[in-house]
Amino acid sequence: MRAGRVFAYGAAAGLLGDQLLGDPRRGHPVAVFGRAAAAVEKVLWRDHRGWGALHTAVCAGGAVALGAVAESRLRPSRAASLALTAAATWAVVGGTSLAREARAVGRALESGDVEAARARLPHLCGRDPQALDADGIARAVVESVAENTSDAVVGALVWGAVGGVPGLLGFRAVNTLDAMVGHKSARYRRYGWASARLDDVAGWPGARLTALLATAAGSDPRGAVRAWRADAGRHPSPNAGPVEASFAGALGVRLGGTLSYGGRVEHRPVLNREGRLAEVRDIERAVRLSRRVALLALGVSAAARLVVKGRTS
Repeated sequence: MRAGRVFAYGAAAGLLGDQLLGDPRRGHPVAVFGRAAAAVEKVLWRDHRGWGALHTAVCAGGAVALGAVAESRLRPSRAASLALTAAATWAVVGGTSLAREARAVGRALESGDVEAARARLPHLCGRDPQALDADGIARAVVESVAENTSDAVVGALVWGAVGGVPGLLGFRAVNTLDAMVGHKSARYRRYGWASARLDDVAGWPGARLTALLATAAGSDPRGAVRAWRADAGRHPSPNAGPVEASFAGALGVRLGGTLSYGGRVEHRPVLNREGRLAEVRDIERAVRLSRRVALLALGVSAAARLVVKGRTS
């Protein structure tokens, strides 16, 4: 079985496994990586960009090397290679957990229990839930679904198509490191700089593919293109901007604006100003759009891997 088919079948099996099983409650591989990265940080931490870059290189490089060794060892067996790709894909994508958490917040809002929704929101994003009313929570969930569709699903598939199992593991390692140390707190402003910049680079292709597929799969392609072109560049994140803007246009809602992180208020640009305010019902619409985008991304990534490997074999 050619490498292209191994990735196509393995990635499809892994994505199906995520749809059916979701993430394990204990012992998730990403959590194991997080604990290892935290242990490395305890040894290396200095308030210096260079030491942070070393931390990024050790952790992300270790994940890539582990994937490369495993892939090389199992390459003679087609069945084992396919199983490895499926397991790696299942381990690094998180579409089902994303949908589950978003819907949990949506159900709380639908029942009128805003406090329960606020308590659940930190499972999705790091905003201050106490500063949000029901519509603000709904907007935060839709934005989180959009951004994490790229980070938790599409980006991993893109890098899997590029680099096989090492690409899958490497992307998830970079994304996890950014979540751990890439924020601009006093402790990580310098130490997390390399992780944040590498995450921007690694996330670039997946974010653009996510925006493109959201445009194609949404109910208002013209609105998605208009919002993407007009507003994506105004967002402070080079990757969240295109994704959130295209989702906003595709769903016909207005995203962005004032928000609060860790007690710090940020005034972000409004995305798709022509849209209406996001509401509770838009959470389910965003989840369904995310699922369609994930399936399309699987098809695009698998096809790209088949074409590239077919030409090089």
